[in-house]
Amino acid sequence: MTATDYLASGRQTIRLEIEAVQELLNHLDGAFTRACELMFSCPGRIIVTGMGKSGHIGNKIAATLASTGTPAFFVHPGEASHGDLGMFTGDDVVLALSNSGETSEVVTILPLIKRMGAPLISITANPNSTLARSADVGLHIPVDREACPLGLAPTSSTTAQLVLGDALAIALLEARGFSSEDFAFSHPGGSLGRRLLLKVEDIMHTGSEVPAVATNTRIREALLEMTQKHLGMTAVTDAEGVLLGIFTDGDLRRTLDQGLDLTNTPITEVMTEGGTRVQPGILAAEALSLMQERKINALLVVDEQDRPIGALNMHDMLKAGVI
Repeated sequence: MTATDYLASGRQTIRLEIEAVQELLNHLDGAFTRACELMFSCPGRIIVTGMGKSGHIGNKIAATLASTGTPAFFVHPGEASHGDLGMFTGDDVVLALSNSGETSEVVTILPLIKRMGAPLISITANPNSTLARSADVGLHIPVDREACPLGLAPTSSTTAQLVLGDALAIALLEARGFSSEDFAFSHPGGSLGRRLLLKVEDIMHTGSEVPAVATNTRIREALLEMTQKHLGMTAVTDAEGVLLGIFTDGDLRRTLDQGLDLTNTPITEVMTEGGTRVQPGILAAEALSLMQERKINALLVVDEQDRPIGALNMHDMLKAGVI
């Protein structure tokens, strides 16, 4: 094959799979709603099963459901016939995948699922199959042609199964009002967990590391405080320690442009009054969004009396993996 042939083959495969998903979109109907209702009201767990390539897709669907607020796990239908059926209960909902709807390992366990009273949802390309006819709700994958030119390797059908599984998971996520913080508790590891679970108080500088000067401080003295604390800014506080403003590297550049006397000019004349401040309990990701929105590189953290208790900058966000 030439490079052109490879590209043509790849594009044809993608085109056929897009068509399969488009057909799925066109055929989505009330059965999808009934499946969602069954899964939403399930007092147990969603048990996903499937054989071969459908099993691989089912495993991913179970993982997506579990991570988005719908307790679920995958059971191999062959293992179910040899003891793992004990994982099923009448409180569960079974989601069974089979392109033909006649996969022997899946069909074998159908009477036992029905006997224990667990509702059954099928995903199959054959609405007249044994699996579809046994199901309480049958979801149809309208795939007449696989992307495989031999019509043998599951391609378009498994893509449609995967998309339908995602559609179920996201519909249930929205129905449950599942939040980004809920999502974070299912993903505590890696950068995603850090970004969604870390709070400002977890990464801010505290105590003597927080740059702060009094209102009668001169600019040159404030610069020494900024240099020692390495955060590119300093808080300006009154006699009670309440935050009045902030002086940053940007304020310094503007001060130099004005030709002011750094030795004698009080910091209150050049500080930014008020300054952007946050509470220690907010998510670090929220603080990052605020910094990006206001185009600033550092933040002060205050208590309920508006006294600085912490400080952080973009470098701290980067070091903590929030960015």
